[in-house]
Amino acid sequence: MPCLYITTNVNFDGVKTDPFYSEVTKAIASIVGRPQNLVMVVLKGSVEIVFGGNKDAAAYGEIVSMGGITKQVKRELIATVGSLLHTHFSIHPSRFIFKVFDINSLPLPSKL
Repeated sequence: MPCLYITTNVNFDGVKTDPFYSEVTKAIASIVGRPQNLVMVVLKGSVEIVFGGNKDAAAYGEIVSMGGITKQVKRELIATVGSLLHTHFSIHPSRFIFKVFDINSLPLPSKL
């Protein structure tokens, strides 16, 4: 069940976010190989972010998944989400930081 969380300094008042939700959900499901009904997307706007010393449009994103994350999948997720943020909210890909995390890659807890 992948969960995408994006925080940005873009103000979403009067901005239609539904097309972004739809496109990014579809893309994540396809890239990670999970059904769309298991993809969660959280989008938080109007957050104070300074990136590179200025407050131009920027975003921080992370995706957490239970499996399905390979190096190629990471690259594709970063490129796709960055492109969608640029298309929908004018956030240039160079002003977007993205963390990809697969919880299945965590070491198993030891039995002490």
